[in-house]
Amino acid sequence: MKKIQMVDLKGQYEQIKEQIDASILEVIHSTAFINGPEVHSFQKELEEYLDVKHVIPCANGTDALQIAMMGLGLKRGDEVITADFTFAATVEVIALLQLTPVLVDVELDSFNIDPEAIKKAITPNTKAIVPVHLFGQSANMDAILAIAEEHNLYVIEDNAQGIGANYQFKNQKTQKTGAIGHVASTSFFPSKNLGCYGDGGAIFTNDDDLAHTIRGIVNHGMYKRYHHDVVGVNSRLDAIQATVLRAKLPKLDQYNNARRTAARKYNKAFQGIDHIITPQVKGNQCRTDKSTICETCDCHVFHQYTLRVTNGKRDNLVTHLNNQGIPCGVYYPIPLHSQKAYTHDRYNEADFSITNQLVQEVISLPMHTELDDEQIEFITNTVIDFIKDD
Repeated sequence: MKKIQMVDLKGQYEQIKEQIDASILEVIHSTAFINGPEVHSFQKELEEYLDVKHVIPCANGTDALQIAMMGLGLKRGDEVITADFTFAATVEVIALLQLTPVLVDVELDSFNIDPEAIKKAITPNTKAIVPVHLFGQSANMDAILAIAEEHNLYVIEDNAQGIGANYQFKNQKTQKTGAIGHVASTSFFPSKNLGCYGDGGAIFTNDDDLAHTIRGIVNHGMYKRYHHDVVGVNSRLDAIQATVLRAKLPKLDQYNNARRTAARKYNKAFQGIDHIITPQVKGNQCRTDKSTICETCDCHVFHQYTLRVTNGKRDNLVTHLNNQGIPCGVYYPIPLHSQKAYTHDRYNEADFSITNQLVQEVISLPMHTELDDEQIEFITNTVIDFIKDD
């Protein structure tokens, strides 16, 4: 059995090596490293894939989220609601812009932001909601958009983990995550479902005026060289990263299908095992039970495959897996409302019961496009043996 990786970037590269090597070398020979043809071609191809009017590439996913908020013209003190159970970058940019982050609890089954918690957190100062499509599954966009419309709020999708996922609305309309809200951000960090070989990100929107503003922001506020019309930043996707992404984009659906296949195999192996709760799929297009993932469901792209371990031995399982040569991750071990940088006396622990539970239970197993049956069998048997021996 080959060595198990949390993310097997080398194995994925070997499948597209010839194309990647040739395209990178072509960029080097062209010397068009910044905002060159490769970047513009990738932008257009991603717009077509997402069926969104505007893709604005930038330097990384954190910049993408910050620039999206800058483009909306949010002001100091404006409140922005987002999930307590996610990576810190989501709340980080809110604080950097001197906006007021308002953290709320998540759903136990999907790990995504709870619409009912959003409703309770809205005040006259609330200006935006940032749903995070955590671990690759879309948040409940029907409910979130309805709340936003009722209260005249912006919806800013954090799609760093969900690119390629489809969301089917209750009216049967389907859209890619990232093309649903007023604006969205994504990351092309190497381990993402669509990852480059360095840092990269992008902003998506269907709003022409907002897209124009954002295009200036990413380039020092310039639309014409040395004419600075808005306050901007220096955040551009370089051509080498763009050419890697161009090679991978046509394979994204294939990559996501491979992740879903691996997830189904994981779920099947763990079916009926006490103290293990497998990932739940909550898309409107299918309703699965607690142990299955629909063969045709594409609402979850499994950026992570995350179990809940309910016997209080999650940390012991982490140690056991590592001792057996199986990498794993705990995403995330500390709630954002408990992080030193983001604590606030507005928060009541009783309002974060689900997040506080999840940080004690979740564990993410290896998930990538190169997982094979032998590896999955070894991983699942190791987990099951530990749980049964406890």
